[in-house]
Order: sequence, then structure tokens, then C-alpha cells
Amino acid sequence: MTAELVRGQNHPLPDTRLEIRVSAGHPVVAGATLCDEQGRVPGVEWIAHPGAPSLPGVDVPGQAAADHRLTVDLEAVPGAVHRVSVLLALPGARLGGAARFGAVAAPFVAVSGSDGAEIASYTITGLDSESAVVALELYRRQGAWKVRAMGQGYEGGLAALLGDQGLERPADLAATILEAVAPEPARRLPEAERVRHTAPVTAQDAAPTAAPAAAPPTVPDPVPNGAQDAAPTVPVGGGPIDYAHPRRRTEPPAAPPSAAAPAAEQPRQGPPAPVTGDASGWSMDERLYNQVWGMFEDLARTTAAYRSACEFAESRLDRELDETLSDYRVRGGGANDAARAAARARHDELVRRAQEALDRDLAQLVAESEVVEPALPAAYARWDNPVWHAYRVPAEEPMAVRLGDLHLPERTDLRIPMLVRLPLERGLWVDSGRGRSEAAGLLDEVELRRLALDSAVAHTARLLAAHPAGGFTVHVVDAAGAGAAALAPLVETGVLAAPPARGAAGVSAVLEQLTERVDLLQMAMRGGAADALPPGLDTARQLLLVHDFPHGFDDRAVTRLRYLADEGPSVGVHLLMVADREDAAAYGPLLDPLWRSLLRLTPVPDDHLADPWVGHAWSYEPPLLPPGSAVLRQVLAEVASTRPGKRP
Repeated sequence: MTAELVRGQNHPLPDTRLEIRVSAGHPVVAGATLCDEQGRVPGVEWIAHPGAPSLPGVDVPGQAAADHRLTVDLEAVPGAVHRVSVLLALPGARLGGAARFGAVAAPFVAVSGSDGAEIASYTITGLDSESAVVALELYRRQGAWKVRAMGQGYEGGLAALLGDQGLERPADLAATILEAVAPEPARRLPEAERVRHTAPVTAQDAAPTAAPAAAPPTVPDPVPNGAQDAAPTVPVGGGPIDYAHPRRRTEPPAAPPSAAAPAAEQPRQGPPAPVTGDASGWSMDERLYNQVWGMFEDLARTTAAYRSACEFAESRLDRELDETLSDYRVRGGGANDAARAAARARHDELVRRAQEALDRDLAQLVAESEVVEPALPAAYARWDNPVWHAYRVPAEEPMAVRLGDLHLPERTDLRIPMLVRLPLERGLWVDSGRGRSEAAGLLDEVELRRLALDSAVAHTARLLAAHPAGGFTVHVVDAAGAGAAALAPLVETGVLAAPPARGAAGVSAVLEQLTERVDLLQMAMRGGAADALPPGLDTARQLLLVHDFPHGFDDRAVTRLRYLADEGPSVGVHLLMVADREDAAAYGPLLDPLWRSLLRLTPVPDDHLADPWVGHAWSYEPPLLPPGSAVLRQVLAEVASTRPGKRP
């Protein structure tokens, strides 16, 4: 059964030899880009378009037309290709067509296998002023290929589309593509030639007269000589398609299969088993980071597709029910009831199919998570992972550090690690206020503040454990001394640069020290005089943990804190605030830039993290230590034992 995709939805491809059919009802230009794992096109030689219609594994039409057939052999594309994007663009006034997709019928795209069976289809709706669109994306995931409905339009046309995929000088190639499909001016033929073409041509004359007119534009062909005869052909009037590709044919084509061949075909296999580190990267650390990020993207996309399908089913049901009520011919009798029942049946079928696709994708992600989670290194692992019991201070800084977990309501037990890149690009804020969290509303104020500081101490320990020896220095401000119990692991293991600062004088001294450091480093960087820094300056990154803000802060201290939040990350000075925004309400809008500059975390589960790409509200869960575990002190003791100047 054909999968009718909606924007963002994906579907597995059971075949690697595909035909992509485009029906637009008006002239469009069709093309394809071969992209790496990040979705970027390295150069123009990775783009199939009417001026260069053939690439390894991909062939596109050579002219603009209302209907197109593209052939794709995913086994023939280069190994560095992880995504194949199918592009559509309006030729505009060059062919007397429309200038935007909103003025014409919605294009329809269908993907079929080598046996002609339709696998998936997608109607590209919702376009308005766009003149170019990425219709579909064929992408490789864990060794298997999938198709995703994209529908990503661009008002800037082909140039904007190609530029978004990382191509340099996209406007030049866009102009070349549109020029290739522009009609050639009619040329004046000699009288004898015109007379000869009006007469019927014989079979002997057909080859020399028809072949030049049908020849595609000449382009450089990297394949060996003689391979051109084996290029795939697409019959104009329908019929079987030759998918043989010149880069892969090494022997004469085999004889056509017998009638009994379909019965002997091997059954289609299910999705491949997940593998740890199944992503691109130079090291296992980078591959695991990219794999976790891929799991996050897959969960976001499949959930967005499910929600979009359900919303579409609801809107269509409402529309069809309104139509039945507005039609006076079916208001009475059983016709109205039958029409309403049919509308609800179509709605239920759409929701059922969307749920099946969601369950299939979620089951695959759960299986991948069960394989990946135990193999994560300490910087990416949960506190209950056994890897922490064998922790040693790393020789190199990892790509990221885990600051919690993320999940969506469709599958709450599927948790994606929240990995934040190092060095930190912004400070952190552990919110000790109630906010709008249901979990926080069940706790009293004292318990919530204690959990917030415990969470901040756990984040600090992770940051310390992720850096090489002497690469990270921690300062603590606890003006009222209310956090002594929670800060005890940091103080007693000796990982702090100095005891926690208390009172207004201690707060002012720490802030003055760090602001002077930021000033010195910024002047050295801007002046190109890094070697002129004071010899005793600590070159490690700095973290300032501020508890119980704004207690002990005067106006001057608040100004310095804002300065550190804005300018500190660029020179390796970071903030970790533990505060309730309501406690600082007396400052009014003065502190709004401070809160916006920090990444807000919570000590209890909360769905405050917004995803601007698909609009999800992700539920965040802080990294909790197992009850009664001593792993935090063990890790901090290991970090303290490698500090420079530490006595054995």
C-alpha cells in the first residue's frame, strides 16, 4: 500500500532502484543534489540538473515540463553521499509560466520501486510566494535508505535553495540551470532543408536527422570511454525502465527473469539492527555525538509528521462534515449519515496509519537507544552508568557534556541525551523558582531550592570531569552561606580554586577578579598580544557558580555579573546561576538581558525547552544521582588528585 506522506514524515525504502515521478500540471524544472551527512553540497559537480542531467546513480530530465521521471540507483551513488534531495523550480517568464507556486496547482511527487509498485507519495501543499522547493529527501540511516517529505520552499528561488545547501556562488549555477531550459530562438533554415523535412523520412534517414535534435547538452563525463551506451533510459510513452548505470555495469546484462522468478524472490528484510557509533566522524567521540544528534532529529521529525497527519485528518474531517451539512440534497434520509460515517472512516484510517508509522519509528529509536546508551563515554553518560566507576581524568576535552535528558509526550520512556557543546557558548541558569512546572508546584520552596543547588553541583562536577587536568577552574559565591551542605562535595574534595565567597565583600572580590581577567584576555586577543599576558595568569577556563542571587549583590556587583554573562564566554569565563527570577524582580527589566543570555535548566522535570524547527516543547529532566551513590565524590576526588600542585 502506498504511503501518503505529509511534510516531515519519513518512510523506509524497500528498494534502492527507484523512479521518482513528478506531476505538476505546469512546467517545472527538476533536479537533484547529492549531499553529505550534514546536508551540504560540496560543489556543482554534485548537482544533477538539465545542463548536466547525469550523476553517479542519478539521472534527471533535460528540459522543463509538467511531468517528469527521475531515476535513482542508491547503490550507485558515491559512498560519501548520505542524502539525495529532489528539487523543483519554476522557470518563470522564460517559458511563459507562473512566478510562484502559490499561483498554480500543488505539485505531486511519487516514489516507485524497480517493479513499478508505488512506495510513497507526497502532495506539496502550503506553498505561496516560493519559486523553488526541496520536494523529497532520500537519506541514509544506519545503512538503510528512507524517503522524507520535505516541502521546503524558497522565495529566493533556485539561488536561495542551492545556497542553503552550502553551495558557493549559487546564483551562477541557478542562472545556468534556467538558461539550459530556456527555449532556443527559431533559426532560419535553407529552403531545401525545409522542403526535405516536410516530406516523409525513411528509416534510413531517421537516425541522422532525429538523433541530433534529441541529444542532451554535452557535459564532461567522468566515466570510462564506452560506458555511455549503458546509460539508463526512460521511455517517453511508458513501459519498463532500464536502471543499469554506466558506473556499475561490469558484464553484459543478464537474461530477463522467468515467470517463476517473483516466487523465488527473498522476503524483504526489516530495519537493520542498530549499531553503536553508526555516524560520521573522525573519532568514536564525534561519531557518538553525531549519532545522538541524529536520534534527536529523527524523534523530532517523526513526531512532527505524526502530529501533522493527525491535524490534517481532523481538519479534513471538519471540512467534509461541513460539506455534508451544507448540501441540502443529503440533509435528510440516510445519505447524510452515510457521508458522515465515510468521513469519519477516512479520518480514522489516516490516524491509524500515522500511528503505525510513529510506532515503527519509535520502536527503532528505542532499540537504538538501548544499544547506544550503555556505550556512551563518561561525558555523555548518565550518573548510573558503570563507566563512572572507572573514570579517569581525560587527556583531551570531549565535544560535549550531558546536562540532562529530553523526551516528548508520545513516548516518555524514550529519552535522548541533552548534549551541550564544549566550550560553553552561553552560561547556565538553574531555576529555583516554581515557574509553571507541575512537578515544582508539588514541592515547598525550601525543598525546591535545595534540589536546584544539588543539580548545579552535579552540573559543575560533570564540567570538571570533562576537562583535562588543570583545564577548568571553579569559583563559588554563596553570600549567605545557605548552601554549605550541598556545596560540601566541592569544598571537601578540594576542587575549588578558593573557599566559597561569603558576604558582600567576598562577592565583590570574586567578581572584580573575573572581570579583570575578561578585560585582560579581550585586550590581548584584539591586539594580537597573547604572549604579553601576566605570567601568573591561570589559562584554564573559569566557572562562577552563584547561589542565592541576588542576596549580597549591590548595583555594582549586578553590573559586573551582567558583564561576565555577556563578554565572559568568548574568553572562557562562564556563569552557573542558581536563582529564582522572582527574587530579583526589584531590578525590573534591568536583568532581562541576563536571564535571556543563560540556558535555563530546572531541578525537576519541565517542558520549557522549545524547538524552533518543528515547534515541539521538549520535556527536560535533570541528571539525577542514584540514591545513596558515592560516585559524585569519587569523580571529584579523581579530578582533585590531578590538579596542578596537588600534594600526594
